[in-house]
Amino acid sequence: MGAGDSQLIIDQFGAFVGKHSERLRVSLKGQVVEERPFHGLEHVLVASGGVALSSDLIQACAERGIPISFISRVGHPYARVMSSGLVGTVRTRREQLLAYLDERGVALARAFSSGKVKNQAVLLKYMAKYRKGNAPEVFEKARTAAESLEGFAERIQVVKGDSVDEVRQDILTLEGHAAKVYWEAAGELLIPETDWQGRQTRGARDLVNSALNYGYGMLYCQAERAIMLAGLDPYAGFLHADRAGKPSLVLDLVEEFRQMTVDRAVFGLVNKGVGLEVEGGLLTEESRRTIAEKVNERLETEERYEGKKHKLRTVIQSQARRVAVYVRGEGRPYRAWVGRW
Repeated sequence: MGAGDSQLIIDQFGAFVGKHSERLRVSLKGQVVEERPFHGLEHVLVASGGVALSSDLIQACAERGIPISFISRVGHPYARVMSSGLVGTVRTRREQLLAYLDERGVALARAFSSGKVKNQAVLLKYMAKYRKGNAPEVFEKARTAAESLEGFAERIQVVKGDSVDEVRQDILTLEGHAAKVYWEAAGELLIPETDWQGRQTRGARDLVNSALNYGYGMLYCQAERAIMLAGLDPYAGFLHADRAGKPSLVLDLVEEFRQMTVDRAVFGLVNKGVGLEVEGGLLTEESRRTIAEKVNERLETEERYEGKKHKLRTVIQSQARRVAVYVRGEGRPYRAWVGRW
């Protein structure tokens, strides 16, 4: 089991999760292994098979607005339980769908993509600063790559068009060029013993890509929760094209958070020589637990946002609300969150 201040992760096969008075109770083989008060709990993440939940527990979480999310062993989110009353805002969803057809959708697509590329540059600078003294050539390569990424972000921000469909391909082309620069530079910043041939998404069986994909699954759950609580439709995105069963807006929102949440956590574990392992093409249970704890730790970390320090998971929620406010025409244009190095 793993937990931060506001998220509980259930990651042991055979666990039973129930309600005991005003507390959530986790039992394993008849023994209580953890209890958490409902007060202050924002999210329950089930990250293992063979976990049983009581109906009383589900009702208690629904009444208190605590979503329960489920991810597979490879980090694929496959279900969520939450009260429908929390996401019953019709006006926001109507405006979200209309925004796809006008300049609001274009502005959001540019912001999501440029924010992702800016944070790629930020993470390279963060990782490179530890190589300045002992590996100056690696440091210089990373700094050059970061500058290149900043250039791509600027080009994305000035892509013009009247609708998302007009600009998507131009944005994604620039983003693709940026991704090539980022992943090559990131590979140079990993310790030499790392066996990594580059970024691979679905079907990855190597350690680094498997760890990244699992961490992204956790981040998707966090973003989906934020989007639904903001009254938005997770399947109606802007940068990512529509496809049945594809949570496009979730994929949009996570773009600006991947690097400083998951990439930083996973690269940090790899470079510190933490014993992550893959068996049969899948991360071991202990490795999944380690990654989950590290990503959750990043989500609990305070980052600068709107002039103050906020937990990163709170920033994600705030950004989702800003999308909702923007599509309703009630606030300033949406701006991606960019971390500091």
